[in-house]
Amino acid sequence: MKRWKSIRIASILLLVLTLVLSACGRPSDDNTSSEGKKKVTIMLDWLPNTNHTGLYVAQNKGYFAEEGLEVEIVTPGETSANELVGAGKAPFGISSQEYVTQARAQGVPVVSVAAVLQHNTSGFAAPKEKKIRSPKDFVGKTYGGWGTPIENAFIQTVLELDGVKTKNVEDKVRIVNIGQADFFTAIKRDIDFSWIYYGWTGIEAELRKVSLDVIYLKDLDPVLDFYTPTIITNEEMIRKDPDTIKKFLSAVKKGYEFAIDHPKEAADILIEAVPESDPELVRKSQQWISKQYRADAPSWGVQKEEVWVGFTDWMWKHKLIEKKIDPSKAFTNEYLPQ
Repeated sequence: MKRWKSIRIASILLLVLTLVLSACGRPSDDNTSSEGKKKVTIMLDWLPNTNHTGLYVAQNKGYFAEEGLEVEIVTPGETSANELVGAGKAPFGISSQEYVTQARAQGVPVVSVAAVLQHNTSGFAAPKEKKIRSPKDFVGKTYGGWGTPIENAFIQTVLELDGVKTKNVEDKVRIVNIGQADFFTAIKRDIDFSWIYYGWTGIEAELRKVSLDVIYLKDLDPVLDFYTPTIITNEEMIRKDPDTIKKFLSAVKKGYEFAIDHPKEAADILIEAVPESDPELVRKSQQWISKQYRADAPSWGVQKEEVWVGFTDWMWKHKLIEKKIDPSKAFTNEYLPQ
């Protein structure tokens, strides 16, 4: 997903500083608004996009207020949602299964309480002229990413599934760190393929008339169909204030269900809340991603233990976590509305 450049870094850092200072010295769930509503925050994982629409709908439609909550949606700066939520400086955040697993392996007590999307919508993407249509086509090509070990593990896993054996993925694929470079700039400059989330970058490619071949991780190996993104809280919040978690998720579920049923109106709500966004991209992305929120699950937000077990084992196998964790403690469906 691209950064929306009109959001200033100074403003982002100021929001984070305000959040941290307001939380210091007292529990994050101890604030009450002038209207008698409990004030809570949720820290996003990125700048606002259609992964987050249900939050903005819940705010706009008064679903939070109906639950007695006043919710502030905060954009991240240099401190991640995992760090702030894990430290008890924010009660809720947006994260993903791989980060929750890594955090818990490091002793950070974050817990996933809802899956925003039921399936992993990310994959490896390349312009059609690169002729990268299966993992074996990665060989001899240049991958542009963020320099994280998990990317190398993804590439190695899918190469081996496609019959390409290697102990060192960089013997087969040239890997470069493109940092904050825009995907569309990078593929014209010095890379052949990259890892994208189709609900944003893939939709943007459609709007730009850039034809892509996309190889979804979930289609290559079921173990790579992990939850991304998820809503997280921390163990202290679970112990001390489970009622607020239930109220928060009740409102959020209504927000996402509204977006499922009314993607156009939901997109307009997000655009109004984030006027810096590209309206055409938001509307087209929302139309696509609204079908992914619940997908084939019986209800929005639910998480399966086998998904957590399988992906945790995969991360351990690829040495992406320092120690093995108990996957059953990394997530819960207990606070979702029945």
